Amino acid sequence: MSNVAKRCSHTVMLAAMAAIAGCTQTAPPDDQPALRSGSADDERACLAAVAGQTGNTVTVLSSEFSEAATLVMVGVGPDRAPWRCLISGGVVTEVMSMVDEGAL
Repeated sequence: MSNVAKRCSHTVMLAAMAAIAGCTQTAPPDDQPALRSGSADDERACLAAVAGQTGNTVTVLSSEFSEAATLVMVGVGPDRAPWRCLISGGVVTEVMSMVDEGAL
């Protein structure tokens, strides 16, 4: 291989290494805030409904507004066991544990 070819190959290799070094993480971090598009009133109503059924501490994991109903995912207890709450027009229509497919 000639000196010119070696230098060209070396330059290409350095450029590739520089491009790879510029790569960054594109996945969202684990501590990213939860999706919360439901209203605060709907979230509070679901928290109260789930707390009333479980008798445990509760926290909103996420909420998703839609025209039909707002879905609020609630974490229960210190392990944040997932519960699903649907609320429509200010009325809670469903509360269900997602751990064991709805059984208490």
